Amino acid sequence: MKISYKSGVALVLLIVLLGVGFVIWHHNARAQTSIRVGVLHSLSGPMAVSERPLVNAIQLAIDEANASGGINGRKIEARVIDCGSDPDDCAQDAERLITEDYVEALFGCWTSECRKAVGQVVEKHRHLLFYALRYEGMEQSPNIIYGGAVPNQLVMPAVHWALENLSRAGGPSRGGKRVYLAGSDYAFSRVLNVLMKDLLAAHGAEVVGERYEPLKSTAMDDLVADIARRQPDVVLNTISGIDNAAFFNALREQGLTADKVPVLSFSITEVLTAEDTARMAGHFAARNYFQTVPTIENQAFLKRFSKRFGSEAMVDSPAEVSYVNMKMWIDAAREAGSGELSRVQRIILRQSLPAPEGVVSLDPVTRHAWKVARVGRARPDGQFDIVWESGRPLEPSPFPSYRSREEWDSLLKSLGLAGEPKT
Repeated sequence: MKISYKSGVALVLLIVLLGVGFVIWHHNARAQTSIRVGVLHSLSGPMAVSERPLVNAIQLAIDEANASGGINGRKIEARVIDCGSDPDDCAQDAERLITEDYVEALFGCWTSECRKAVGQVVEKHRHLLFYALRYEGMEQSPNIIYGGAVPNQLVMPAVHWALENLSRAGGPSRGGKRVYLAGSDYAFSRVLNVLMKDLLAAHGAEVVGERYEPLKSTAMDDLVADIARRQPDVVLNTISGIDNAAFFNALREQGLTADKVPVLSFSITEVLTAEDTARMAGHFAARNYFQTVPTIENQAFLKRFSKRFGSEAMVDSPAEVSYVNMKMWIDAAREAGSGELSRVQRIILRQSLPAPEGVVSLDPVTRHAWKVARVGRARPDGQFDIVWESGRPLEPSPFPSYRSREEWDSLLKSLGLAGEPKT
């Protein structure tokens, strides 16, 4: 059968028009399809008060990105799972989010135990987890972005500051500082105390007491009585976050106020002081971010957070890091043109941005963020006056260089941590 010239031209035009129509339809359909991310945090139970601000911060970053065009015209959708920071539950939820919901990245976990459980899932699937908490270090995974600080970026410089600036009022004259180590019976405390004792010994300080309380302990009277007997110049406190209310209440009941025995804490934030301002006022906390950081970026961030979640909504260091983690993923995805995992993985390690805490950059070797260290003094209103900061971001060193990886593994095994500290 012969086709006339006019019929042939018409057929070609029809094919072209159909092709253009398909391209337009495909573009619009793709634009209407959201890019999914998974969020794993506690929204119920005792940890919800600490973890809900992290979910809020993640959602704020997503809302802002969607309002400015999303990723290549596609909206970002957060699949939020209340896994209670239970390691097994979070790992199972992570598996479902990756294999059934096809999320492009995971954000979440609170404890190191949860991070390690989910880490095994993302490593199996060659996926990506963003973690926001400061932790004890001794870890490095090709499938995890560590937005929180490791000890050399927070704990060690803060201890150095404490040795130079804190002393027990009215105490006898001494040649070196007397330090008490108060912690919870979990790896964060035990690993940090190993590191702190190394530093204290180098400075000629004396550890006059070291004690670990069970997690979720509400009985701190014996610990505080021991502190009173030993009369330290300063207490270095690694007690788990939600257990600090009982600790500071016992200090106050026994008359150990901040002017008598100052406490420097490593798990206290604005969220935790909100209910215990009278007890904690005057004592000190080490964090990389406080709401009182006087940057333009921070003031604007706090206004947007308050507008979105209400004037009573709390922001603290883990929440700020969660916001920054999501912003970094969004920037990488926009540069990649999509949330496609393989593309984002190649781009994410060169991300840097002016965050509320200051400039944050990812270290391409360790996959940890460079961080500014700060010490704040708790005020009666639950906020912190910043009394010291490092002035520049500190390079992450998950495995402190004064021991080899093999020596660290051996030491951790001797502590019963099998080279894999869990909190």
